[in-house]
Amino acid sequence: RALQWEFVGGKAEQGETLEEALVRECREEIGVTVKPLDIFMEVDHTYPDIDIHLTLFNAEIVEGEPQMLEHNDIRCITPDEIDNYNFCPADDEILKKIKEVF
Repeated sequence: RALQWEFVGGKAEQGETLEEALVRECREEIGVTVKPLDIFMEVDHTYPDIDIHLTLFNAEIVEGEPQMLEHNDIRCITPDEIDNYNFCPADDEILKKIKEVF
């Protein structure tokens, strides 16, 4: 989903828990170590070329400062700013819940 905003994360590797995948992806993508907490929500989405299942965790950064390692840009935004960004369609339900909860 080129040039669209997305959350940090990615596909779990074989034998890796979702929590382990989140920790690895955060290190690889933004150079921080996170502590996964509870699951915020799960979403299934179908794109024309792929079906995906997203598991979004609440997590906290325990080490490091976010840095742009793999992407064109990086931002921390508030729920009020969500509508100013073009997120991937699979994130629509997640963004709606973030705006409701926070």
